[in-house]
Amino acid sequence: MLRIAVPNKGSLSGPAADMLHEAGYQQRRESKELRIVDPTNEVEFFYLRPRDIAIYVSSGKLDIGITGRDLLVDSGADAEEILPLGFARSTFRFAGRPGTANGVEDLKGRTVATSYEGIVAAHLADRGVDASVVHLDGAVETAIELGVAEVIADVVETGTSLRNAGLEVFGEPIMKSEAVVILPQTSSGGAPSSGADADEPKVQQFLRRLQGVLVARTYVMMDYDCRVEQLEKAVALTPGLESPTVSPLHNEGWVAVRAMVPAKEAQRIMDDLYEIGARAILTTAIHACRL
Repeated sequence: MLRIAVPNKGSLSGPAADMLHEAGYQQRRESKELRIVDPTNEVEFFYLRPRDIAIYVSSGKLDIGITGRDLLVDSGADAEEILPLGFARSTFRFAGRPGTANGVEDLKGRTVATSYEGIVAAHLADRGVDASVVHLDGAVETAIELGVAEVIADVVETGTSLRNAGLEVFGEPIMKSEAVVILPQTSSGGAPSSGADADEPKVQQFLRRLQGVLVARTYVMMDYDCRVEQLEKAVALTPGLESPTVSPLHNEGWVAVRAMVPAKEAQRIMDDLYEIGARAILTTAIHACRL
């Protein structure tokens, strides 16, 4: 069986389980379950701390993992990102009291508190900045008030907690993170150092299913009728992934068109189609697909 690590809690857990369910995999019914077997799909799921998943995958004990890009990089584990999943997006940034610094170059000789020591240390080293990094777990905003550090580095979503603590972000983002699928790091010879190979049929099937969910969430199916003389203009608005399906209608001079279009642009495309004379314009959700 394919052995897959899934986040057991936090902002990654719920969306990861939802995506796997949409991809046709059985998921746990209770949060206390740490392992379930999906015999139909020949998959075994292990529910682990998100921060530990990269370590388990890099060891080869588990074949695939879903975790955050920030947690993967911070772990320093021999695992690699294979597929971004589009949820749990966040930005990692420096913050301090107003006027403390304008950019990373101003951190020389200063102390930075963070829960992501690996990311911050690597970021500073890459830019030749000699600063001290203090590791703290959770609520790093208080580190400045208590004099533990002059600057913090943390995940920033709305920035509300930072403002409430009298802090402001500065400089460029350290990194942008989201949920990702990871596999064991491949060796110089192209084979995985341990665990699953990205080219294995079971791994490819798993990735195709998740990619299908991503596409289904991003696109809608659009159907409409238009005059033959307006078909080229209509097709230009709805080119589809390969090309749209065009079928003649009973009424001479009319055709029915079907194409996948980006969901976020669907309303605008419907307006544009209507303007060139298309009618009976419909959109329907896509629940699953293979490209």
